[in-house]
Amino acid sequence: MTTNRQAVRFGPFKEFIANGVKIDDTIYLSGQVSLDNEGNVVGAGDLGAQVRQAYANVKEVLAGFDAAMENIVDEMLLLTDIQEAMGNIEQLFGIRAEAYGGNPDVTQTMVQVAALAMPELLIEIKCIARV
Repeated sequence: MTTNRQAVRFGPFKEFIANGVKIDDTIYLSGQVSLDNEGNVVGAGDLGAQVRQAYANVKEVLAGFDAAMENIVDEMLLLTDIQEAMGNIEQLFGIRAEAYGGNPDVTQTMVQVAALAMPELLIEIKCIARV
């Protein structure tokens, strides 16, 4: 059995981590956080701004495979404060709907974690897409 494998790497950690890996028709994205392409945190202390930037990064990775948000079938939100997220759920899901262009038919898991890679980060979004 031959497996068609392709990786997309860019940004400050490209030497160490692939942003996404496509195997046949499935794309696995590394967790996307609120960093710009130089590795600077965008929206420190602002969950809404971080959600928006993380989804922008998801879109950028998908574009590297000629895919888009509509190709996502599963997403996991890793949050440092799930109570804050639930208290702002309308804002969170409003930004999510903006990113997807509506309310998507996507499975989702939302979990709280003790910490993310940098102390300023509040959310990480990990996705699987099919093309």
